Parts: sequence; structure tokens; C-alpha cells
Amino acid sequence: MHAAALRYRVMAYITGVLIIVVCFAGIPLQLAAHNTFIANDIGTIHGFLYIVYIIFAYILAQKLKMKLWPTILLLLAGTIPIMTFVVERWMNRVYIAPALAAESAPSQQQPVGR
Repeated sequence: MHAAALRYRVMAYITGVLIIVVCFAGIPLQLAAHNTFIANDIGTIHGFLYIVYIIFAYILAQKLKMKLWPTILLLLAGTIPIMTFVVERWMNRVYIAPALAAESAPSQQQPVGR
């Protein structure tokens, strides 16, 4: 569970940063200075990494046994600038931290036969 959560969080931050760069630097540069490097190249990298983000987010959602609507929100977060950071913090607070705490808690069962 810890590895899946870490992969998701890393990809959420990478995807979030790239979409912010494309939307707030690449598109204005493309419109104002006709410089298409950021919008095209960084946009392509974001698109590829967004697919990786979707895969890791879906794996995490399956491990956490999330319901449909939170899973859809999780998967679409990489399409809206800044939303990845908001959803990542929400996911960590509501789903990931409790699951990791429950996973690392010592077992309350007594050994059988004693």
C-alpha cells in the first residue's frame, strides 16, 4: 500500500506542475510570442505522464476500495490546473493516511494455542 501511495503522490505532483506550466506559461507564450515549445513539447510530456498518473491512481483506488465518484474525481484531477494538489491532499487525509495507519498497526490477535 505504501508503494502505491508514494507512486500516486509523485505522479500527482509531477502532473500538476506540468499542467500549470503549460496553462500559465506555455499557452500565453504561444499566443503572445508565437513560441510553441512549452505548449507543444511540455504539453506532450504532460499527456504521456497523465496516462501514467491515471494508471497509478487507479491502482491506488482499487487498493483502497474507493467508491465510484471519488475514483472519478481522482482520475480527472490531472486535467485541471491546481486540482491535482487539492485532490492529493484530500486523498492523503481521507483515504491514504487512515489506510497506512491501519496497515502499520500491530495485530490485536493473540497467538492460537496459548
